[in-house]
Amino acid sequence: MASPKPRRKDEMNESELIAEGQGGLLLTAKGYEQLKKELEHLTGTKRPEIADRIRESQQHGEFSEDNSELDEVKFEQAMVENRIAELKTIFGNAHILDESLISTERVGVGAMVTVNDPQYNDEFEIRLVSSVEADPANDLISIESPMGTALLGHAAGEEVVFEAPEGKKRYKVVSIRK
Repeated sequence: MASPKPRRKDEMNESELIAEGQGGLLLTAKGYEQLKKELEHLTGTKRPEIADRIRESQQHGEFSEDNSELDEVKFEQAMVENRIAELKTIFGNAHILDESLISTERVGVGAMVTVNDPQYNDEFEIRLVSSVEADPANDLISIESPMGTALLGHAAGEEVVFEAPEGKKRYKVVSIRK
């Protein structure tokens, strides 16, 4: 399968052009808020909980070589700290998508796209988002996924073909909205 064609500047909405020019990541306002809440939960709740659990282990003299609970807490601490660092990096490069600039002419980041799967005569709607806020179970499709890459830059009425894990897929773009 051929690699996707690069998008021309005239196929991008203003927010996409700004993010590309500044080397940033576009997030929807909802995605930004969800990530912000996650960061607040990790720094305000999870981090102190883990610190308390480590302190408890220290106070009870549970620092033996075979303290599996302490190992578990330290592993959890490492996971939480890694996610905090990842979220801070995301926020350092993020731009919030101005929904008023989302094109309804061509598929771009933030667009709500109704597609038709002619194989099953099934019509459904997805929103194209950056990879960090992708959630296929909730119809948030990454622009970096095979489906997202195929849809980018296309207009209503056009068909796209892409390789999915279950084989080649063909969808028709029915409509695009903000």
